[in-house]
Amino acid sequence: MSHRTTLNDGTSLPPTDEQAATYDRLVPMLVAAHREMTELSKKKQDGIVNTLKIKMLNRLLNELSKVIENDPSFAFVDMLDEETLPQNSDAVLVLSQWQAALNQYKDRHYGYDSSIHERRWFTLENPGGNDH
Repeated sequence: MSHRTTLNDGTSLPPTDEQAATYDRLVPMLVAAHREMTELSKKKQDGIVNTLKIKMLNRLLNELSKVIENDPSFAFVDMLDEETLPQNSDAVLVLSQWQAALNQYKDRHYGYDSSIHERRWFTLENPGGNDH
């Protein structure tokens, strides 16, 4: 029997293997986008994010929303508004909220599995043992 070490408090269903793979594939892109928007914000905080960037970022956020859609933190993240064209600093705030929500999600569902002596996702298909 495996023993897992995660912070899952029972408020969030485990991800599927596909959601875990999506997380691993897309979060580095989110981190890069956040870094880029932070740099733009430092140069011109009140600059307006162009439509192309908003569409690209929202496409990324839309895919990530499928990972955390059943997690309590999902209620606290937003897409970027294509109609009002947010300022750089607003986009940084939105991306920061996404990063925080995704980090909390991973903390709940990714951890050490003592049966195989490594860290991994605890998914619906491969839940592992008890948290105790």
